[in-house]
Amino acid sequence: MQTYPAPAARLVEAMRAAVAAAPERAVAFQGAPGANSHIAVREAFPDALPLPCFSFEDAIDAVREGQADCALIPIENSLHGRVADMHFLLPESGLTITGEHFLGIRHCLIGGGSLAAVREAMSHPQALGQTRHWLRARGIRPIPYPDTAAAAALVAEMGAPEGVAAIAPALAAATYGLPILAENIADEADNTTRFLTLARQAPAFARAGPFMTTLMFAVKNVPAALYKAMGGFATNGINMTKLESYQRGPLITATEFYCDIVGHPEEGPVARAIEELKFHTRWMRVLGTYPQARARG
Repeated sequence: MQTYPAPAARLVEAMRAAVAAAPERAVAFQGAPGANSHIAVREAFPDALPLPCFSFEDAIDAVREGQADCALIPIENSLHGRVADMHFLLPESGLTITGEHFLGIRHCLIGGGSLAAVREAMSHPQALGQTRHWLRARGIRPIPYPDTAAAAALVAEMGAPEGVAAIAPALAAATYGLPILAENIADEADNTTRFLTLARQAPAFARAGPFMTTLMFAVKNVPAALYKAMGGFATNGINMTKLESYQRGPLITATEFYCDIVGHPEEGPVARAIEELKFHTRWMRVLGTYPQARARG
């Protein structure tokens, strides 16, 4: 059974009770209270009721089942790349991408004792990957844990023993009453995570723009399949800001792709590019069109 450490579990219970009384105000996120996703919800939806969920699947289910109005889910990090599993969960969720949010990540080493005494640091694999050089330089062994803030809650539950720490945001330290041993420990100063908002239905946006559109498609298993699929974006002058490939299932056959483009499907050049993409692929799906949160070059 999936459970949070006791200090986090108590907060989760209280937050879920508040959400149950007003689910239309709830925004689901993956993680314990104090996680980076919690901070992102507070920034992107300052009037919302944050709903902590143990896994990405739980956050998506909360929206599908009407327990939350939407979910805010991390999709990629500037240092560590895409967030595992999200490219598989997005098309299967049945939800629509309705927005994006960029969060500057400021990792802290949190725990009792002194920095010099720390030998192990627990955190989410993404956070460990973003701080691996910092940890290695100090001889600190990374310990994977399902969530950053839950790792801080576990350190608090253990009584903050010397030698064991968590990598989590400053909010987690304040939430669980732990001292911060070191701040801003990411391997690069410009550490940013991009989040997507997922909802059951897309709202009606004013057509002022600019917009982003997220697509997924599978190429045909023929020579130059990707080249042909991408041709329409080039000839129509569409800026593609992201393109990632991945394999689904046990058989290595035709590749599937996730991509972000600048523009709205109702704009002429974008509409023509998408029509050409449909012709050269086995299937194509628009996962959402939404206002840009940050300008693309």
